Amino acid sequence: MHRDRQIQRAMIILVLLSLFIRAFLAAFLEFGNDEVYYWTYALYPDLSHFDHPPMVGFLIQITTLDLLLSSEFFIRLGAVLLGTLNVWLVYLIGKHIRDSLTGFYAALLYTGSIYAFIIAGTFILPDTPQLSFWLLSIYLMIRSIAGPVSKASKGYLLFAGLSVGFALLSKYTSAFLLAAAFVYVLLYNRQWLKTKELYLSALMALLIFSPVIVWNMNNDFISFTFQSDRIGIFDAGFRSDFFLTELGGQMLYNNPVNFFIAVIALVAFFRKKKFIDRNTGRLLLLTSLPLIFLFLFFSLFRHTLPHWTGPAWTTLIFLSAAFLREVGIRKNREKLFPGSIVVSLSALLIVLILGFLQIRGGMLYSDKGDRPENLGEKDISLDMYGWRQLSKEFEYIVSQEEETGNIDPYSPVISHRWFPAANIDYYLAAPLGIKVLGLGSLDALHKYAEITENRGGFETGMDAWYVTVSRDYKDPEGIYGPYFDEISLAYTIPIYRNGKHVMNGFVFYLKDMTPATSNQ
Repeated sequence: MHRDRQIQRAMIILVLLSLFIRAFLAAFLEFGNDEVYYWTYALYPDLSHFDHPPMVGFLIQITTLDLLLSSEFFIRLGAVLLGTLNVWLVYLIGKHIRDSLTGFYAALLYTGSIYAFIIAGTFILPDTPQLSFWLLSIYLMIRSIAGPVSKASKGYLLFAGLSVGFALLSKYTSAFLLAAAFVYVLLYNRQWLKTKELYLSALMALLIFSPVIVWNMNNDFISFTFQSDRIGIFDAGFRSDFFLTELGGQMLYNNPVNFFIAVIALVAFFRKKKFIDRNTGRLLLLTSLPLIFLFLFFSLFRHTLPHWTGPAWTTLIFLSAAFLREVGIRKNREKLFPGSIVVSLSALLIVLILGFLQIRGGMLYSDKGDRPENLGEKDISLDMYGWRQLSKEFEYIVSQEEETGNIDPYSPVISHRWFPAANIDYYLAAPLGIKVLGLGSLDALHKYAEITENRGGFETGMDAWYVTVSRDYKDPEGIYGPYFDEISLAYTIPIYRNGKHVMNGFVFYLKDMTPATSNQ
């Protein structure tokens, strides 16, 4: 009883500390390329979008009061709140699997995960709502199909259908939840096949997901096609470098300590060590290992991203927590903070501190470049720095152009790709009421092809701005030379961090658009 109260107090401290750190990072860090792009999902809400289902946009609309509160903090607030609530949800799952100490271990391991704490739990991405609904679905499936059929378990299964549906509305990889549930029932608990709740639950999930299907039907299945092309292997050759990058990324994103604990726990489970209920363990493995191994397989041929398997590795946290609990019992050392978990949390803390110092102050590395156009090109921390400075300078430029008259200062900004289009839109253009239009291929523009159409497109003879930065410099002459009669560099803007010149912004005039372009 005393231990349970101690754990509850520790959980409250963990949740509050987690909330504070997430909120601090959300307020003081600029958006990354992906995050600011998903702002457009709230700016132009729809049943679905080119890249992903709509849930992340809905979440942003809720936390910003439909973009009335448009700062980085409020746009990320959904991630801050859900990421913090997930700590408690993970604790409840672990507690149900074994006991409260197992739940606490799970919550600590979850907190130590770079993917769970930062990528999905602080930054605003489709992974943010997906991970919450993924974890809720795991909890409800454990309470239902992992046990005998009863009135209570049937109710949990129906709620699981709702949760899986909302997970599907967040990200397509949530389909692995449905697949895992049916494979588990077929292999280990066939009595559920005789219940109407199993089929009703699946139907509910598909009904919730149906707006995405309808949107794709009305848009030539463009989102499904785009995602399938990202993992297509038939036209690709064998790439061991991609595989090693994916494997290393999975290890780093989920914290190397968590990774190795999970591997050890998996080995113990397959060796039939008794530290978790076998049915629960099987369900956890079916909802995690197929996703992990599938993307490792794809990475043998195509470039993949390590965070795609994040929910799967988060699922294995429960196996790891139960294993650590059993180790503690056998060694008669039931510590609140086992050494391995302390190392895991320490690793996360180091990443948070060094990452923040690098992004905000450039304390560890600064790429000097060999010319103004590539200054900072190799410094990945600049992906989340400099746009606020550039915004202030661009506002000044627009005010200057109102006097000089070289160009209509409220001419649109034209971009060739979804990033930096979204960065420019959020930080430079939207605050001034200027449009950002995309001119390029659909594969490069993504949602900005639709946004450009909604904003009226192009007109013959129009002038425009073009903005690029040395971190990702693209010469407009090479991209838009045939489309404008005159292209010239108007302003070069130095970006400083901690007193050091770390990057340049370049603002170009694009004058007199040709008739051929305006018809695109």
